[in-house]
Amino acid sequence: MKIVTYNVNGIRAALRKGLAEWAAEQDIDVLCLQETKAAPDQVDTEELIQAGYGHAAWHSATSKKGYSGVLTLSKQEPNAVVEGCALDVYDCEGRVIRTDHGDLTILNCYFPNGGQGEHRQAYKYRFLDDFLAFVKELQLTRPNLLVVGDYNIAHQEIDLHDPKRNEKTTGFLPEERAWMTKWFRETGFVDAFRHLHPEKVEYSWWSYRANARGNNKGWRIDYHSYPAQLSDRILRVEHLSDVLHSDHCPILIELQP
Repeated sequence: MKIVTYNVNGIRAALRKGLAEWAAEQDIDVLCLQETKAAPDQVDTEELIQAGYGHAAWHSATSKKGYSGVLTLSKQEPNAVVEGCALDVYDCEGRVIRTDHGDLTILNCYFPNGGQGEHRQAYKYRFLDDFLAFVKELQLTRPNLLVVGDYNIAHQEIDLHDPKRNEKTTGFLPEERAWMTKWFRETGFVDAFRHLHPEKVEYSWWSYRANARGNNKGWRIDYHSYPAQLSDRILRVEHLSDVLHSDHCPILIELQP
């Protein structure tokens, strides 16, 4: 099974840049998009249907239009779809959508960005703790759980191009990095990419400034988290860094059934 996570930084803009045409050419079973910045009635989904993704599970922000939002597209209809994480303070921002595909559950997530001031950093910390508790509870009934998306955190120094300069930057703060360590320890997940490639340098997001992408000065903040006890099912994880619909790139994971 092939699953892609991709922060599109606005689905309408990404569609104008050829997202549907690209998706039609890919052998992908489930396409998890973050930061859609749109409600379903604002998007012409015909292109995506023609691309083979006849099933769309949306969770859009209600607190502010044109903000946040996640969308999971699949070629086969999911067995179940659940919006949000049952906490209105986050669900109003459209941050989590769950789809069940047989015994596999996928959480498509867009974690908060703390870059808009101290109040948003505090909101991010609350989300991290509450989301961890939510996932640990879900694991009791859905142990084959894949948590994908934009976590807005670079975990280790290898995961960004200039760690020393960014020690006090949101997304690489000590408290955020410690939470990532706690996340993997307490859930029993592995970082699927790092599990297969312990020392490989790959990034998933680049600033639009100073030709950061051209110079490959980026951050790895998009992840697939998967149970360690099932890690032998992970066949490959690949950053599709030449795909240019967004300031992020899509990341493919292939799981053995």
